Amino acid sequence: MPAELTPVSPGVVRVSWTADLQEQGLRASADEVRGLVESAFKGGSTRVEAHVDPDDETAQRVATFAGLMREGVARGVAEESDRIVYARLVDDTPLEDPKGFRSLLNSFLPRKRAISQMLIRSTDDRVLLCQLTYKRDFDLPGGVVEVSESPQLAVAREVEEELGLKVEAGRLLLTDWLPPWGGWDDAVCLVFDGGVHDPSVVDTIVRQEREIKSVAFCTIAEIREKCADFTARRIESALRNLGDSPGPSYTESGRGLPT
Repeated sequence: MPAELTPVSPGVVRVSWTADLQEQGLRASADEVRGLVESAFKGGSTRVEAHVDPDDETAQRVATFAGLMREGVARGVAEESDRIVYARLVDDTPLEDPKGFRSLLNSFLPRKRAISQMLIRSTDDRVLLCQLTYKRDFDLPGGVVEVSESPQLAVAREVEEELGLKVEAGRLLLTDWLPPWGGWDDAVCLVFDGGVHDPSVVDTIVRQEREIKSVAFCTIAEIREKCADFTARRIESALRNLGDSPGPSYTESGRGLPT
């Protein structure tokens, strides 16, 4: 059969189809798969899933047009090959409902990691740096923005959690894109102004010892010595945006784009 349902576990079935079905065209093949999904629900199933080859773009489109939401990648499950997992639950919002259609789009459109950092300065023109437990380089205080969290609120939360400081995040100084590196996907780093403080504020810091090894206000020379090159460039770009002659508001790895 060009398409079929296979029981996986109680209430769960897997829909699969052949390349012959896809040759009928996207709409026709998606309609047939969607019909099988609906028949599975009428038969008592609560979940219908599909495992799709990451290299088969047509099959991915068939799954999407059939209303299956992308859930992630199962690694090494098919003859040591990866498979993209698509699925639909019996109580998912119908696709005819705008919310259901938006949920479908949201399941497969690209997502990008966001990191929020805070530029906290001392009255003697130094910058607060954190020595982290999980890498050798120093960095600005901050962290990853949680799902559905405001980046501006996220950085204030991170600073309070990791340093015990309640500092309100001011204006956005810099947006810095970080390319894929060392096992990390790419990310967008947002640097917010944390204002100017007396150097003695360091004495009030309560470190989250699991992540923060030490904290200190550092000069530009010390920043260049202690930080990765792209971090030092990011800090210097953010500092320039505090002055009367601001630098670029967007950088990539701390570098401004050619004009």
